This record gives sequence, C-alpha cells and structure tokens, in this order.
Amino acid sequence: MTRRMGLGLAAIGRPGYINLGHGTDLPAQRTVEALRERAHALLDEAYAAGVRYFDAARSYGRAEEFLGQWLDAHPGRDDVVVGSKWGYTYAAGWRVDAEVHEVKDHSVETYDRQIAETRALLGRHLNLYQIHSLTPESSALRDTTLHERLARLAADGVTIGFSTSGPDQAAVIREALRIEVAGVRLFGSVQSTWNVLEPSAGGALAEAYRQGCQVIVKEAMANGRLAGRETGPGTEVLTAIAGELGTTPDEVALAAVLQQPWATRVLSGAVTAGQLASNLHAEEITLEPGQVERLATLAEPAAGYWRHRSELAWA
Repeated sequence: MTRRMGLGLAAIGRPGYINLGHGTDLPAQRTVEALRERAHALLDEAYAAGVRYFDAARSYGRAEEFLGQWLDAHPGRDDVVVGSKWGYTYAAGWRVDAEVHEVKDHSVETYDRQIAETRALLGRHLNLYQIHSLTPESSALRDTTLHERLARLAADGVTIGFSTSGPDQAAVIREALRIEVAGVRLFGSVQSTWNVLEPSAGGALAEAYRQGCQVIVKEAMANGRLAGRETGPGTEVLTAIAGELGTTPDEVALAAVLQQPWATRVLSGAVTAGQLASNLHAEEITLEPGQVERLATLAEPAAGYWRHRSELAWA
C-alpha cells in the first residue's frame, strides 16, 4: 500500500530544530554519523511501511546528503518521489546553540547555487523542487528572471513548487498560482502549514487542488504542540478524542489533516521509529462529525499562531 503520508527530514537532518521535545528524541551524541544512521533507519522503516514521498531542503543541514546516500544504496527503489526546497541556507555549523540557524534569500544567484548543490546530492532522484517559504514580501513572487530559470527546470521534468509560512499563506498561494511563463502556469505543487490550530490556508489550498496542483501539508503537528507535549485546552480536546477512539493525540491531529479532501500528501516529522509508526496509523482513523467540530474550536488567530511559533526554541 502506498500511503498519502510522507516523511519530512527537517528534524533529522540537523542537530537542532524547533519541535517540542526534539532534544530528547535524538541520540545523546548528535554527531553527523549518529544522525545519518538514524535518518537511514527511519527511511528504511518508512519505505517498508509504504511511504514513498520524502521531503528535504537545502537548509535542513545534511538532509539531502542523507537521503541521496540512502537512495544510492537502494538502486531498485524507483517508486520513491523526492521533494526538496531552495531559498534558505543552513548557517548553524552543526550547532544547536547557533545564533542564526538559516538565512533566507530568494535571489536568482541563490537559486543557481542551490540547484547545483541539490543536483550534486540528489542527482536523478529529484522530482519536485520548491521555493522555500514564500511570504508576501518574497522577491520570488515577482522576479521574472527567476521564473524563467524555474520553467527551464520544469522542462527537464522536475515539478516546480513552493512552500508557504506565516499568517498570509492564503494570499501568497493565490498570488503564486497566477504566475505564468510563456502562458503556462509555473507551479504544480504547493506545500503549506495546516493543522487544527492554524487552518487559515484551507480555502486557498482547496482552490489549488481544484486547479490541478499537488497539495502537501507540513507542520500538521504544529511543531509538536499537538503531540501531547504542550498543556492547554487543545491538549485536553485531543486527549479526550483520542480516548474515545482508543488512539493517541498525534494520530487524532494527523487524522484531522488526512480528512481534508484537498490534502494530496501529509508530512510526518517523526525522528523515532515509534513516532513514525504512530503517525502512519493516523491513516486508519476516521473522525466523526462531532469530533471534527470539537477540533475546529481549537483554531487560533493566524497572527497569534505564527507569533507563538517564532518564539519556539531550537533544541
């Protein structure tokens, strides 16, 4: 069975990330080799369980390297679909306590450099290349030279996409999907944050899906806030519904995303085999209408949600 869920490598390709509890989920010694071993073990587990989509980015430390090495070691896995992203540069130097972890730049010069780096690590395995974190002020929305560069990559058979972040995701999605090169829509994929705390992009994502775009949902667990690691009304509702279904809060949170008809792919950010197994089990859960209504009450104002996210510590 090929699953709708994919595995994102944001939290396993580098020693620090903003997921709650991230520090305790990784090996005690977060060396490159230790994380490479963990990443490869997770990729093995995911593939064996039917996962075929894997997500990386230039800024995810060594995620592209780990993924490329794993794919090269398993040459028969041609059914794997690989997505990566450009636009952020990893700047932490393999440190958790770095002052700056990643630097954003959507210029043509950064694209030219990073597509070469991605190609060197992923080669023929690259299926989807996305602008990382479009926001209203991103130059990538208006840079026609960049659009022509991306159209050339599309002509080589790579789907061009973008990811979004921030409280204005819906507006950015709609603006980006109007971009054309030589009369052809540039983007065939959109990756956005959607979860029961931050559902504001839902309408725009449904529109993208109706226009024929692949829709990938990231941060379905709200950086660990929906995994039972944060106290509050949201945790209480999730725990209650999980009890009714005989499951866990993370599975309820993911099931809520999987029930969105426009969600082509939903990413797991698991960093342990147990987390991955639990996340994947969400595909077997069906929420009742009343449970969906209760989860809908957890939605926060988008600006407040993103402000909270920006205050999460790297660990």
